[in-house]
Amino acid sequence: MRKRSNMKRGHQITMKEIAKKLGVSVSTISRALKDSPELHPETKRKIVEMAKEMNYQPNLLAQSLRISRSKTLGVIVPEITSHFFASCISGIQDFANKRGYNVMICQSNESLDQEKANIRALVSSQVDGLLISLSRETNQFDHLHELYNREINFVLFDRVHEDIPVSKVTFNDAGGAYQVTHHLLEGNNRRIVYVSGPEDMYISKKRKEGYLKALAEYGIQEDPSLIKISDLTLEDNVRIAKEISEMKPRPDAVFCMIDPVAVDVLTQWKSMGIKIPEDMALAGFTNNPTSAVVEPPLTTVSQPGYEMGKLAVTHLLDQLDGLASEDPISIVLETTLVPRKSSQHFQANS
Repeated sequence: MRKRSNMKRGHQITMKEIAKKLGVSVSTISRALKDSPELHPETKRKIVEMAKEMNYQPNLLAQSLRISRSKTLGVIVPEITSHFFASCISGIQDFANKRGYNVMICQSNESLDQEKANIRALVSSQVDGLLISLSRETNQFDHLHELYNREINFVLFDRVHEDIPVSKVTFNDAGGAYQVTHHLLEGNNRRIVYVSGPEDMYISKKRKEGYLKALAEYGIQEDPSLIKISDLTLEDNVRIAKEISEMKPRPDAVFCMIDPVAVDVLTQWKSMGIKIPEDMALAGFTNNPTSAVVEPPLTTVSQPGYEMGKLAVTHLLDQLDGLASEDPISIVLETTLVPRKSSQHFQANS
């Protein structure tokens, strides 16, 4: 007698669960259930037997969506007005259009609730797949696990969550933060503040890793008093700028996780009569257009947003069209240090 599945009544078994049980990839399960001639007959037999034992029922809705495509993708970003995310969207649109797809764009406004609402709306609109960059409030991920369990194709980019087993496109955030911190250290700065975003954010954690790695190479231990956490609003950035200016002894330099924070800090300091870089060096990350036109121009790290959008949408479409494995991959793009006047006087005086 065949063993009964011990799954809860009403739970719909997915190919991912069969793959985990057998220790093989989801794409292997998919090929076996489609009777692909590429697989060894014994492998197919084991998979089919396990699928029957676990009472696997094909997701007919997902299959019908794959057969009758809407030829539309959904994109969710924290801010459409951000230069970086606008660049990502541009890359996504250009390469989606080349493949015959339209794009529906939503912004979460850095809100977890809005992010969830966007996902519900796009799935209800029967988009073929999703490209998602997480909001700064996103610190729980049930909505992403639900997408994954429903076998809806999606790719995370820039702001990701490492524990969701889908493909991700990120920058070498730790490497970029290491570059800019190392640059500040080379200028004889030793008390360097790192202004982070919310600690749950992927980019906050990775950029902190790079900052600490550079300090360690110079024999400098982590000093918790030199790590400031901003919620990335103007009010909080101004609060941190004032707090840093009152520190005793005053720091030599400040590295902000993103350029908008650094620009807010710079503006506040100038209103207080603090000179940059004479009193403190300053650096950001992202290379927003504003960073080149503020006075002094801001040292930063360049991220190719257009390239990120291109790679994210190309991989998603390759998965949808069967041109890429359904197994998740990680694509990591490199960053480039852009040194400018906001950190340069120390090199001249060293």
